[in-house]
Amino acid sequence: NMHYQTEERGHPNCPEYRIYFKTSEGKYVSPFHDIPLIAQSEQVLFNMIVEAPRWSNAKMEIATKEPLNPIKQDTKKEKLRYVANIFPYKGYIWNYGALPQTWEDPNHLDKDTKCCGDDDPVDVCEIGTQVCFPGQVVQVKVLGILAMIDEGEMDWKVIAINADDPEAKKLNSLEDVCRTRPGHLEATVDWLRKYKMPDGKPENKFGFNEQFQDKDFAVEVIKSAHEHWRALVQKQSSGGGISCKNVTCCNSPFKCSAEEARDVVHSAIPRPLHLAARIPFLPRKWFKHIYN
Repeated sequence: NMHYQTEERGHPNCPEYRIYFKTSEGKYVSPFHDIPLIAQSEQVLFNMIVEAPRWSNAKMEIATKEPLNPIKQDTKKEKLRYVANIFPYKGYIWNYGALPQTWEDPNHLDKDTKCCGDDDPVDVCEIGTQVCFPGQVVQVKVLGILAMIDEGEMDWKVIAINADDPEAKKLNSLEDVCRTRPGHLEATVDWLRKYKMPDGKPENKFGFNEQFQDKDFAVEVIKSAHEHWRALVQKQSSGGGISCKNVTCCNSPFKCSAEEARDVVHSAIPRPLHLAARIPFLPRKWFKHIYN
């Protein structure tokens, strides 16, 4: 199993802030394309890129359209985006991130939900007891999946647990989660349904009558998304504005040298010495009106 390091550019809570990835040898890589999906085949463990830690508010995400795909904070109308505190929750209620080498193809119609992909890697809600940090690469055990439909787009949410978590051995299925953590899955649906409402958007919808699907179903979704990603980096599918620059993918026309990858990072804004920008007041508020 490879270990990965991160390198910050810019400063947190600033639009220019980026988290780049590199190997333990200092070779810069893309977390989207160069970190393997499969972490350990014997136990069927997957790599997860942590974007937003539990209880945080900054909407961090892999920058799919930037070279080497660093993690950045999402913006809308040139303003940084934060998820609101929706009573009784504080920020994200799990470690939230994505599976590398997966892509929800916007041209692929899902046979069950009749929706096309959202043009991003597959999302993961990691329910372990530890609080991770942005850019952390953790090995997770998949437990199930939820079919969220975000403004008409398919946006799968994998439920998983860090394989190193003290409780990981006890959790092997959604039934185990229900038995040991009653209300946890219900809270996940509730949070995902309402988290955009403070921004004036409608509730998110779900396929399968809001029911989670089991881990076997989840693994098939992941495999399909992996094949769509493979077609993307081999230029067999159109990725629109997605940057497929990578340093390790065989037979990829987007493969670049280690020197080119280094130049991408070194051309990014350096880390400034001034203090981080003040976090806007929004994430410090509780939003309760949506329950009335």
